[in-house]
Amino acid sequence: MSGQTKPIGRRDSLQAGMAVTAASTGLVAGSAEAQEAENRAKDRWMTGKPSVLIFDVNETLIDFESMHPLFERIFGDKHALREWLGHLIMYSMTLTLSGLYKDYFSLGQGLLRMVGDIHKVDVTPADIEAIKQGMLTMPAHPDVKEGLEQLKGAGFRMVTLTNSPPNPRGKTPLENAGLAGFFERQFSIETARAYKPSQILYHMVAQELDVPPSACCMIACHVWDTIGAQSAGLSAGLITRPGNAPLPVPGLPQPNVVAQDLPALATQMIKLWKS
Repeated sequence: MSGQTKPIGRRDSLQAGMAVTAASTGLVAGSAEAQEAENRAKDRWMTGKPSVLIFDVNETLIDFESMHPLFERIFGDKHALREWLGHLIMYSMTLTLSGLYKDYFSLGQGLLRMVGDIHKVDVTPADIEAIKQGMLTMPAHPDVKEGLEQLKGAGFRMVTLTNSPPNPRGKTPLENAGLAGFFERQFSIETARAYKPSQILYHMVAQELDVPPSACCMIACHVWDTIGAQSAGLSAGLITRPGNAPLPVPGLPQPNVVAQDLPALATQMIKLWKS
């Protein structure tokens, strides 16, 4: 009939309803994504332009997985390295929380025995000495020198802060890896007799360098280290080495910069803080 409104059938009504629902869903999804992005930005606690980069050493700059052959020989499984390393991190923090201290190498040796007892594997005195030598002589990750050269060329001051103690009888792990020349100073937690992520350590480095914590950025491949540094007033950069990733929990500080390797992290930091 001419000039009359066409009745809306059931099919037309359903299609119209679906279109409205889809549009509404899109708005909700968009809002959720926007909120998540806002939360991520909010959880990057420090937003200044740090001039001092504090590098973790073990696993961040030097390669723990170079000890796979040692764990393969002792346990018949290279993946035992990750179990031992998990214990090493957990018990180092346990000692600090308990008001106790033993150096990193001694703790690593004792934990090798403990992992042996757990798996009913005989760990010999030669194995105990081998793990210490392994911890002292790990090579640098292949990407590290390129990234350090980028950052040094951009004018950043660079130091290290490691759980490893000084080696009075020889070279430090950083020196053995051929990286010491990039850094102004090497700091060890041994000075404070407390393990990271104790806040006293990040403040110790800032005070020794005569800069505020806000002028510093902690570079690490462990989120427990970046959280500790950010809680102490530093910025943080996370390198997602194998087995490491950000911890996406709202309200916890998120790294200011995240990348898979040091050159990619350096590129972002130079763009953010040196442009």
